[in-house]
Amino acid sequence: MTALVSRRNFLRGRFSPRTAPLRPPWALAEAVFLQACTRCGDCRTACPTRIIVGDSDGGGYPVLDFGAGECTFCAACVSACASGALHRVDEQSAWRVRASITAPCLAQRQVECRICADQCAAGAIAFLARPGGIAAPVVDTSRCTGCGACVAPCPTRAIRVA
Repeated sequence: MTALVSRRNFLRGRFSPRTAPLRPPWALAEAVFLQACTRCGDCRTACPTRIIVGDSDGGGYPVLDFGAGECTFCAACVSACASGALHRVDEQSAWRVRASITAPCLAQRQVECRICADQCAAGAIAFLARPGGIAAPVVDTSRCTGCGACVAPCPTRAIRVA
């Protein structure tokens, strides 16, 4: 993802970069998206899983909250977007984001847990046996769709989609 410095932080002299937020599927490139999006909320209303929310920076731009559910790639948000900030081209992938598993993962701490793999319809999360220990989760990025189905069920919030 691209590192950005918000206007607010720039004016306050805080130059530590932040990562670009995860936009709804089929969003235009970030700079173009920010110009095209009218922040009307139609994509949020159209999303059947209610994972599209307003950003926390107060700008009101739509971002994804996988803590609320998963993306089904139904494209209802694209159909609702009158401004064209969300635009689906046939056979175009919704995005290039993929899931990754971070340190708080229970299985990586030798506690049996496989809930992420149970939730993954794409079969992108596998568990590799470790000698004398609990199997460790591994994400096959070639199979991961970035839908976020594995995020909310994780008891330690160890899964990130970026």
